[in-house]
Amino acid sequence: MLDIKYVREHIDEVEQMLKNRNYNMTLSEFKELDAQRRHLISEIDLLRQKRNENSRRIGLLKARGSNGPSEIGELMTETRELSSEIKAQKKELDGMEERLNDILSRIPNMPASDVPIGPNETGNVEIRRWGTVKAEDFKKKPHWDFAVANDWIDFTRASKISGTGFEYLKRDIARLERVLIDFMIDLHVKEHGFTEIRVPHIVNRKTMFATGQLPKMEEDAYLLERDDQFLIPTAEIALVSMHMDEIIPEKELPRRYVAYSPCYRREAGSYGKDVRGMFRQHQFDKVELVSFSVPERSYDELEYIVHSAEEVLQLLEIPYRVVLLCTGDMGFTVAKTYDIEVWLPSYGRYREISSCSNDIDFQARRGHMRYRTTEGKTRLLHTLNGSGLAVGRTLIAILENYQNPDGSITIPKVLRKYFDGKEVIRS
Repeated sequence: MLDIKYVREHIDEVEQMLKNRNYNMTLSEFKELDAQRRHLISEIDLLRQKRNENSRRIGLLKARGSNGPSEIGELMTETRELSSEIKAQKKELDGMEERLNDILSRIPNMPASDVPIGPNETGNVEIRRWGTVKAEDFKKKPHWDFAVANDWIDFTRASKISGTGFEYLKRDIARLERVLIDFMIDLHVKEHGFTEIRVPHIVNRKTMFATGQLPKMEEDAYLLERDDQFLIPTAEIALVSMHMDEIIPEKELPRRYVAYSPCYRREAGSYGKDVRGMFRQHQFDKVELVSFSVPERSYDELEYIVHSAEEVLQLLEIPYRVVLLCTGDMGFTVAKTYDIEVWLPSYGRYREISSCSNDIDFQARRGHMRYRTTEGKTRLLHTLNGSGLAVGRTLIAILENYQNPDGSITIPKVLRKYFDGKEVIRS
């Protein structure tokens, strides 16, 4: 959430940002309410001063025993009336602040200065590529054809019990997904210094709000109505919220966490997209990276997270590219995002496999997450997150990039130790 003082003092910049991010939202109500709120606060302060002065005079009169009970009685009556008026105005103020907070909760984060302005993904900027997309000596089939034909993936039976957007994985392909999770976690813990965390899959409304999922993305979340709780759309939600209402000593930063979890999303805004295969599912596995940083080093930390995620694909030897997202393609909470896009033969192009973002103090302000400086002052943390990687999409990338003419799959060299040296998965 943006600071109300920042919005007030940079109203034109915030309104321009909303246009750049394609938000059909004006701040006219905010400006009106904010002016009324500040005027009402001044009135309440004056009433409190008058009430306090009356109380002081009553005390003096009682101490002196002079001027008779009538003057004291008049002052006490006036003081009670002042208290009633303060109570009424405070109730009105609470209503204004609730409405202001609701408006603030719907304003996205301010983009970093180097984020390109653009309407949608067409405005994204490619930063670099890794690996070579090789000319193939045979036409590779999409995973939704050959993996189903080999009885490795079963969409039909999953649809029977859960509806569309789910799948069964079988035998060595199920094992391959499990191996990918172990491989990613091992890499991030042993080589990149992240601490492994096992997270809850169900969180409360406060947690979803603190991490910026509510109110903007409630439609896309799975709500457990009986308990007013949510299935997590990503482990980021549980990892970032670990330190809600906490103060971390500066010497302990950055704190880097990695977690595997299933993720649950309705994909409410994605109707008709990627309907074939398992690229876009309602339940999918992901390894998530989260970091807590001091503000001065958070953009360096973002680069660290991106490179940590990139190394997964480098070790798997799968071509990818890194893209800087423009204003019209960024998530609600973020100030800057890099997408890592992997080469998928079935699409004949690069597709997203990871998003790595710096939310700066946006989530920290909502969740009251702070750190104590070496001088003893408390400041808001910066929070960062990145997919390290989306496991199902990594599985797709292996199935398609390592596909052989006979329909078998060559196991990437770095994963063979998890398969007891096995080199090929056959139907």
